[in-house]
Amino acid sequence: MNKKEWKAIWRLLCDYSKGRSSVIISMILHGIIPGARPFISVVLTGKLIDAVYNGADFEIIAKYSLIAVSVYGILSVIDGIAVKIYNQSMEYMFEIQNGPINKKSMAMDYEYLEDAKVHDGRQKLSLNNSRFGVIGAALSHLEQLLLSVTSCICAFVIVLPMFFKRGEVGSGFITSPVASVLFVIIVGVLIWANYKVLTYYNAKHLEIQRAAAPFSNRRRFYLDLLGVTDQQKDIRIYDQRELLFEEMEQVIHAEKEVGKKCTSCMVKNGVIAQIVVALLSIVVYTFSGLRCYAGMITIGNVVTYAASISKVSEAVRLFVQRLGWLKYAANNAENYIQFMDLSQRKHEGTIPMEKRRDNKFSVEFENVSFKYPGSDTYVIKNLNLSFVIGEKMAIVGKNGSGKTTFIKLLCRLYDVTEGCIKVNGIDIRKYDYQEYCYLFAVVFQDFCMFDFPVGENLACSTDVDEKKAMDALNRAGLGERMKELPEGLKTYVGKGFDENGVNFSGGEKQKMAIARAIYKDAPFVIMDEPTAALDPEAECEVFEGFDKMVGKKTAIYISHRLASCRFCEDILVFDKGRVVQRGTHEELEKQDGLYKELWNAQAVYYA
Repeated sequence: MNKKEWKAIWRLLCDYSKGRSSVIISMILHGIIPGARPFISVVLTGKLIDAVYNGADFEIIAKYSLIAVSVYGILSVIDGIAVKIYNQSMEYMFEIQNGPINKKSMAMDYEYLEDAKVHDGRQKLSLNNSRFGVIGAALSHLEQLLLSVTSCICAFVIVLPMFFKRGEVGSGFITSPVASVLFVIIVGVLIWANYKVLTYYNAKHLEIQRAAAPFSNRRRFYLDLLGVTDQQKDIRIYDQRELLFEEMEQVIHAEKEVGKKCTSCMVKNGVIAQIVVALLSIVVYTFSGLRCYAGMITIGNVVTYAASISKVSEAVRLFVQRLGWLKYAANNAENYIQFMDLSQRKHEGTIPMEKRRDNKFSVEFENVSFKYPGSDTYVIKNLNLSFVIGEKMAIVGKNGSGKTTFIKLLCRLYDVTEGCIKVNGIDIRKYDYQEYCYLFAVVFQDFCMFDFPVGENLACSTDVDEKKAMDALNRAGLGERMKELPEGLKTYVGKGFDENGVNFSGGEKQKMAIARAIYKDAPFVIMDEPTAALDPEAECEVFEGFDKMVGKKTAIYISHRLASCRFCEDILVFDKGRVVQRGTHEELEKQDGLYKELWNAQAVYYA
């Protein structure tokens, strides 16, 4: 463990301990007490042997026993309380860890969410091999480190007096300081050798497990795959079962091989540890026995010292093992820190949005150019346009022409690379971001509906205006369907949280997304392929009721189907990040250009 790794662990604990200091304290107590407690019986055994050997009164023996039992009991009670607090937190540690990570994900700039490196970093935290997560794993390893260090300290304190007592019989080599130094050197060499061998096998074990991580991820993928109903259709239609079984067999075989290698490491590790323990026992019993014979220590001391030093070997093994795992946890902690420390790239504005009942908001794109972070290619180049308030605008163009990027810039999911976007004459980067977002109600092509009640999905809150929600559903064409449901707006979308929930069709969910946009009642309504999941009849219903849905608001409609844009008063044709044509359908149809080319290509399907 180097300084950087310790700092990563420390930062992890500092972040976690905010408001949870009792868990950190309980972890420390649960590490120290079990490390010290076994030595009570070790010392007591030696004391009792000496007391019996010297013919001590029963009261003396009882006194030793009572003191030992009392101390043991008090420590056990304290440890029991610490264990309860610690274990209760560890049961939900993965969820506790994901809380701040999810909050960070929802609060960070949107551009980070489309960054592959950031996404990969978050996945590593979410798919951490430990069921306790990054934080829980670090706490667990630190607890065991404390236990091993405490054991070593207790053994050292107990054994130390052996080197300072003087014998009553002669002054031979065994009683000399040289013998003590030689004994310390031999014990030290054995412990050091044990440490080095254990470190080697522990590192090898970790290396094997790291190499096996891709197989573990694939196994989880297959388990998740078999649990998703939607994917079962493709598996059956394309008869992919044999392919999946073969893939799973390969993963299982690979993990078995990893298991064999890990077992081999553990066996060698264990055998060497036992050999060292045996050698230590021989050395300690021989040395302490000879010193007992020389009158330097008692028979009880021999038992106490031998048992104490024997425990050091196990403590060293535990220390090495957990130090290796803590090093692995430190790498995960560094991933955690990198993710949590991602700074805001987006300019933080402070100007509040003007509240206008008439929704009179003007929008201007002034020489706007944009390229995605890390790319040298402009997706939008020198874009200049303004919106006519209250009119319906359609945006059309080939795939990759910049339509969706245009919407991301307007909604300020990304900031422009060059130029500026103005609302009511003010650069949108100067507005408070959350207030700016209130201007827009968007139906994205990849919209999301949670497994919450319908009303909560529309209101994006548990506080639902039922009259407003039903009006939005009626205007989106889903009113009659809702009247058929006994629970109405309280009907759960899907069965994730309620077995009585309804599995709405893709088209119904799309209408629900439109209703959510209507419910928000924002000045700008943006619809990105809002009828992609609807049948022709339902699509026609949406087009006919479009004016009713959006009212006098400014509406921006993105679609690949040019026929669906005919009701819009203004059509923008995008190509290679530029607006190459603009006008009504009738005007553009008469002009030679991309719109006419796209219209003619699709016209054969309109009969």
